[in-house]
Amino acid sequence: MTPHVKWSIVGIVLGLILLIWLPWWATAGIVVLAIGIPAAAYMSLDASQRRRYRELRRRKALR
Repeated sequence: MTPHVKWSIVGIVLGLILLIWLPWWATAGIVVLAIGIPAAAYMSLDASQRRRYRELRRRKALR
């Protein structure tokens, strides 16, 4: 399994656990923040920074 799949499985399990312990709207807010913060950080990069980040991830994946 790739690291992304492992993190996805962990996120789903944690989301289900939180759904049992917290109200649904609190769980939904946590999930939205967990997705939105990294997405907003990536979108705040300019084009050259995004390109460098993609190249870095590509090189790291080839190892």
